[in-house]
Amino acid sequence: MSARPTLGSLLRGLRARHSWTLKEMSERTGIPVSTLSKVEHDRLTLTYDKLLQLSEKLNLRMSELFAEPNADAPEAPVTARRSIGHKDQAIRVNTSNYDYFYLCPELRRKRMVPVLVEIRAKSLGEFGDLVRHSGEEFVYVIEGRVAIHTEFYDPIVLSAGQSIYIDSNMGHAYVAAPGCDVATIMGVCSSADEGLMESLLTLHGEEATLTPVTITDPTSGGTPRKLTPARVVEPVKRVTRARS
Repeated sequence: MSARPTLGSLLRGLRARHSWTLKEMSERTGIPVSTLSKVEHDRLTLTYDKLLQLSEKLNLRMSELFAEPNADAPEAPVTARRSIGHKDQAIRVNTSNYDYFYLCPELRRKRMVPVLVEIRAKSLGEFGDLVRHSGEEFVYVIEGRVAIHTEFYDPIVLSAGQSIYIDSNMGHAYVAAPGCDVATIMGVCSSADEGLMESLLTLHGEEATLTPVTITDPTSGGTPRKLTPARVVEPVKRVTRARS
């Protein structure tokens, strides 16, 4: 029989899953590093108000801080979902900064959204404010060179064959690096939010042109149907970053 998990072990596990240092968790929660260290080593517990602060800052339910693994819980069902991605069957969104091609659009409630992006913006000034959204994202540079601006790090330039993985809640922007007219990236956004696809579409602003796509729906006997994801969801969050 496994030992009952402590708050300390739960916090250590949470940090490990996100690859956070104690300092990073302290910055996220507002709880001193020394306090978090003592809690993780089971030498200190937290008062109710601190637990509430921890759950709010980390976007967790209070119950999750005391959750125990359930050996009797059923295994996750196999959905057997599958989709072949084609650029000409993607939902296309054109903006002044990017051309987006959202792949595999017939799969609904995706927790992972693949998108091919052609980048035209050549500076952060041209791009505008940094954007943020729920979840995490992975970006692989297919062609050209991309300058990546983030809220907490200095800009970095990636070339074809290089990639980056970031917390999407952090303000970020991708622009073509100096000397590069157009860059192409493959991005994969993930989130526990089942409305992730619709949330991402709101990032494009009112000037965006959305082109729906007609596909053959395998669930309806091969009947063609037009896909146009809903546009009205939570408002976009933009982060203004001071520029030198």
